[in-house]
Amino acid sequence: MSHIVVDGEPLPFTEGQTIAAALVAAGRVAWRTTRINQRPRGVFCGIGVCFDCLVTIDGIGGQRACLVSARPDMTVTTEEGDDE
Repeated sequence: MSHIVVDGEPLPFTEGQTIAAALVAAGRVAWRTTRINQRPRGVFCGIGVCFDCLVTIDGIGGQRACLVSARPDMTVTTEEGDDE
């Protein structure tokens, strides 16, 4: 099974899964909080309309985890959001 690295830890994924799907499959339903009030966020719409599932992928921030397919050895870092 292939792995991505999330916040320094290996996370298995199945070919064809998005990063959000891999996180949810591993039991992570929230992986960031908003700047104001620290409200938990994860995948909400699942189709790229909202920005609740933002992560940093291979050093590029502000990417929607529900739109990016997981690739072996991809580095994902969770982050703080900009919304309330």
